[in-house]
Amino acid sequence: MTTGSKSIILSWLTTADHKRIGIMYMVTALFFLVIGGGEALLIRMQLFYPNNDLLVGMKFNAAFTMHGTTMIFLVVMPLNAAFFNYLIPLMIGARDVAFPRLNAFTFWIFLLGGILLHVSFFMGQTPATGWFGYANLSTKHFLPDMGADFWGLSVQILGLSTLIASVNFFVTIINMRAKGMSLFRMPLFVWTTLVTQLLIFLSFPVITIALLMLMFDRTFGTNFFNPDMGGNVVLWQHLFWVFGHPEVYILILPPMGIISEVLPTFSKKPLFGYTVVIYSTCALALMGFTVWAHHMFTVGMGNWTNLVFSMATMMIAVPTGVKIFNWLFTMWGGSIRFTSPMLYAMGFILMFTIGGLTGVMHASPPIDAQHQDSYFVVGHFHYVLIGGAIMGIMAGFHYWFPKMFGKMLSEPLAITQFILLTIGLNMTFMSMHFVGLEGMPRRVFTYSAEQGWTFWNQIATYGAFVQGLGFLLFFYNIWRSLRYGEDASADPWDARTLEWSISSPPPEFNFAVEPIIERTDDFWYKKQKIGARAIEQLTGKEQVSVPKGSYYPFLATLALSLIPVGFLIFTQNQDQYSILLISALGGGLLFYFLVKWAFEPLFEE
Repeated sequence: MTTGSKSIILSWLTTADHKRIGIMYMVTALFFLVIGGGEALLIRMQLFYPNNDLLVGMKFNAAFTMHGTTMIFLVVMPLNAAFFNYLIPLMIGARDVAFPRLNAFTFWIFLLGGILLHVSFFMGQTPATGWFGYANLSTKHFLPDMGADFWGLSVQILGLSTLIASVNFFVTIINMRAKGMSLFRMPLFVWTTLVTQLLIFLSFPVITIALLMLMFDRTFGTNFFNPDMGGNVVLWQHLFWVFGHPEVYILILPPMGIISEVLPTFSKKPLFGYTVVIYSTCALALMGFTVWAHHMFTVGMGNWTNLVFSMATMMIAVPTGVKIFNWLFTMWGGSIRFTSPMLYAMGFILMFTIGGLTGVMHASPPIDAQHQDSYFVVGHFHYVLIGGAIMGIMAGFHYWFPKMFGKMLSEPLAITQFILLTIGLNMTFMSMHFVGLEGMPRRVFTYSAEQGWTFWNQIATYGAFVQGLGFLLFFYNIWRSLRYGEDASADPWDARTLEWSISSPPPEFNFAVEPIIERTDDFWYKKQKIGARAIEQLTGKEQVSVPKGSYYPFLATLALSLIPVGFLIFTQNQDQYSILLISALGGGLLFYFLVKWAFEPLFEE
């Protein structure tokens, strides 16, 4: 390896630049997308015909557990985080996030959590409890190997990364906006990011406590979820879904913010009802904490409890519907350009609406009781998370790719991929609704021909491979565009927000001269008044100081990794010295590196 290549690797290893960290989040999440997508294809291959034995028993359980955990915690959330990292400082006129090195630390912790989860593959003890880890399926009695321990510790670490990052982005948005950018002049993506951080503050501590209780049950013999000793397995469901339903909005609000930026740009109109969209976002987040028990209508909570959560679930459709009408009225009468980001944004609206309608159906306890644990529910939430979250993320990726990399994606390839993805996801997830109505339970690895489920399972499997083909085309488009793509100008889309006022890709220091904001969509209105080139001259050319890189976030993460290793060895061998020695060593080194980090100057002296 040459000296130049070593210096490039070290510069990425030690970077505190929010743009580089955003790209690292994105590349890592796309890598896990390949893994999670491969697991999905294995599941669909197993269900392609009756009595198949490709993936049976606990291997099938492990596949859907890893698929769900990977797609939620290692794909959708970090893809959202990639946009947070790269775009938030640019959109609010800042030079970096509030805590640049803490930002790097969150990425390395995230990577640690992903690696720890997938080490279980090589240990032959893969988690097999479902991504929701229901007790008592995840307790020691029913799952004596280390799979649930790998799952619990990795989700804890991923949650730590998310919580730390949420503090960073919250402080960045509140304290580092450009002069004149009041809260009600912020772009909608910044608003949805801010509300998402509040959701993370309030929901992630709940799953942290639940996972600690599960770890104590499995490792130290407590009985929080052991009914024979006075514990309660329904307690896990309450704790999990108090986190799990806000988690849906943590996943979907950022894509909602993305399409709230894409639609006005390609409709040549301001967002219809900007203030109403903000209030509906806040209402959606608040009400997201009032509906968790609609996941539990069949556990015997009682009619009055079911009634309260049924009504709350019906009401939460109102702010969602408000957003959909705002997006439609934004396009109404506009001069629409059917670019790939616009097509993905429009696809988001349609697919998310389908997922939302089937979700509102489950506000009715009798209907929910019929659909509970069937493939109808699987189809519903995949419309929300693939047709919704992934569609929105793809809109953002195609929209901001020129800004991030200075190259234009191939529009014919991008549109072809959109068509394949749309056809494939409807084939797969609409078929799941039908086979669910025919009675097929979720989480079963086989079925008999006499049950009549073969046709729709085969359509779903064909659709999964069509989606896979679409994503292969997506990765090819990225590779081709980075090598041979057309160079992007500073503002190739005639966009509305501040990041388009500087070069593509942006300079390390973002803005040499701090922007001054006079209204919502300030950049777009100034373009109409004085022209884009005049605005570019206003941004200045003088280089300014930027935070220097540091080894300590990476070294602190290596130290942190020793703590779960000690717990895993203890779980396997009941060797108390593993916790005392290995975990204590990791904790000590972590403290040492954090102290060194705290006293290291942020800027070059």
